[in-house]
Amino acid sequence: MIAAPPDPAVLAGLATTRPGPAGASLLRAGLHARRLLLLKTLLVRVQRHRETVAPAVLRGFEAGWLLLERAERARPDVVRAVLDYPTTGAWLAAALTEPLGAGLDRHLAHLELLAVTAALRAGLSVDLVVETPGGVLPLPGVGRVEAGGAGRLRIDARSRAVRIGGGDGTGSRAVLRRRANGPATTLTGSGPGWHGLRALPGGATRLEDLDPYRLPPDMGIPARAAADHTDTDHAGWADRWTAARRLLRGTDRERAVEVGRSVDAVVPLVPRGTRSIGATLSAAPGAVLMTPSAGAADMAETLVHELHHSKLATLHELVPLHRPHPPDRAAPTYRVGWRTDARPVAGVLQGVYAHLALADLWHRAARATRTSGVPEQWRVRSAQRFDHVHDQVVEALAILLESDELTNEGREFARQMRRHLASLSSGRRALE
Repeated sequence: MIAAPPDPAVLAGLATTRPGPAGASLLRAGLHARRLLLLKTLLVRVQRHRETVAPAVLRGFEAGWLLLERAERARPDVVRAVLDYPTTGAWLAAALTEPLGAGLDRHLAHLELLAVTAALRAGLSVDLVVETPGGVLPLPGVGRVEAGGAGRLRIDARSRAVRIGGGDGTGSRAVLRRRANGPATTLTGSGPGWHGLRALPGGATRLEDLDPYRLPPDMGIPARAAADHTDTDHAGWADRWTAARRLLRGTDRERAVEVGRSVDAVVPLVPRGTRSIGATLSAAPGAVLMTPSAGAADMAETLVHELHHSKLATLHELVPLHRPHPPDRAAPTYRVGWRTDARPVAGVLQGVYAHLALADLWHRAARATRTSGVPEQWRVRSAQRFDHVHDQVVEALAILLESDELTNEGREFARQMRRHLASLSSGRRALE
């Protein structure tokens, strides 16, 4: 995936969980390289099995590919943003694992919609008719147009106004306006069929409650459902996000900046019971799936925890940290303090990394002065949680370092995590 091994100092910095420009740059480059590889893999799969793809779907896929290439020549930064958006990763994972047949055809039709989104954001002229699977036309990272019973919609974008109506050229479902915003082009819409994504306050993070791939049904989140935009309390989510970011800024400004830059989408989940739930999809780094939080601290902790699952998943694709287990033997599992079930080494590594990030956050919150603006309740709670998680992470790190399943890079990564935890522990003792 990468031309040369990354600088050991960059890997060591990532192991500490502390934000840094070199680590962030490595992960962004790795994510994009993987998206391009998976997209090319999908193209090869379609070309190899083109006789099994429905003719109309194949024409749309090939037209979408050409449009995507045209957009890339005009605005490579825009195409990169569309390809790197979290739901694009979920779509690629679904399309590459779906057996040949009608299910794969439904996934393949999505490429044309990605290409249309990139072309519109790149300011290109577009005049084409697209199918609307499920009665909607999703524009990933932007919004969606409901077809109003039409099986196809025409997109006419030959000026700053983008008109979307019936496939026969009649009716109007939405009008989008393109506006230059620095080097980027933003799309705003109106009309009976238009639903735009809401941006959360203070940055570019979106409240993603529209994209059909925000929570694919087979992506491993049992008994959970993604909230639809009609059921989402947008104002409530904005208030929680603002409060959580404020708490993070007061506690650890660098981590607050990292959350704002690295979390591209928050995907609301339908709550079940009173316990808050957070999750990520390894195929969709940059998206945090969560139920409404109980408060600012709860949301801040969930964002930090889940972001580090995404960071480690992306890093492991670049630099394997553990070896794949032979398929003919059962993988060994291990008990860790934060789970009731035994976990394979990959799960232990993921858990250690996320909990080390929380330990780092709680350590800084506990050390905050009374004049810092960090609430007293948060400082006390953080001290207690640091003490609770510290021994759990120590024990789990011992499991990793005693295992023969880590690669050389993974073993050094675990050693660096242990060193960072030790530095937090010594700093904590100095305050007592």
